[in-house]
Amino acid sequence: MDSGRKKFEHILSQNLLPRDGLAYVAKSFFPGSDADRILGQLIGLTPWRQDPIKIFGRTVLQPRFTAWMGDAGVTYRYSGLTLEPISWSQPVREVKDRIEAEYGYKFNSALLNYYRDGQDSMGWHRDNEPELGEEPAIASLSLGESRVFKMRHYFNKSLNIDLNLEHGDLLIMAGPMQAYWEHSLPKTARPKGPRVNITFRSRLSTKFLLDVRG
Repeated sequence: MDSGRKKFEHILSQNLLPRDGLAYVAKSFFPGSDADRILGQLIGLTPWRQDPIKIFGRTVLQPRFTAWMGDAGVTYRYSGLTLEPISWSQPVREVKDRIEAEYGYKFNSALLNYYRDGQDSMGWHRDNEPELGEEPAIASLSLGESRVFKMRHYFNKSLNIDLNLEHGDLLIMAGPMQAYWEHSLPKTARPKGPRVNITFRSRLSTKFLLDVRG
């Protein structure tokens, strides 16, 4: 086994997708006490915003709070919004540094989502913006309340997966996944406390994909 593949050994036991992409979970990537601390810092220190977006011609407020962090000049465009990055905060940089050290990534930006309760949500979408490249790798850390993260094949809706993401779990999505799979975080009637997730992304080379495919 080459050294590149060995880096991913503990999360490569099972690709969650049956085809057309890569999705892996590292359970409790940040253990309880560290996850608790980072969650509190993110909720209290992040300059959250709630932007209006257009859905089917209607302008509505996003059903969650967001923040866009990254290197200078790394803008992000989605749902008619153009976001200029704010500087990396200490807790987000801590998470970024650990993921990069563990898996060999180099990220230049992150979208933070703050779900206040079970009524905050994320609709079906693919992270396939041109700025992310043809096969973006995205690392998403979940903190706070567990929520069901749904994935379904964009061209064959009978292929679908429900994933319960818990406090401290890290989800890695890579390969052609964003071209073929969409994902969402739906509302739930169950009582839920706050949840924050950080989705790191960048323009990455194909070396990661060659490593994990062996």
